Amino acid sequence: MLTSTLISVIVTLIVVGLLLYLIGLIPMDGTIKQIIRVVVIIAVIVWLLQTFGLLGSLGLHHALR
Repeated sequence: MLTSTLISVIVTLIVVGLLLYLIGLIPMDGTIKQIIRVVVIIAVIVWLLQTFGLLGSLGLHHALR
């Protein structure tokens, strides 16, 4: 289980890195690129924290009970 989680994390980080690289190649305003990069990086950090159990689930099903 730990091995598959680790492989999943590594593959996801590689894909996100490639995505950020490709965003840098798109001809658009630098401010928009920076906003996209920040949003992607924050989303990856939150996902990593959830994956390793350092951050609880952010689902709304707990608030609805």
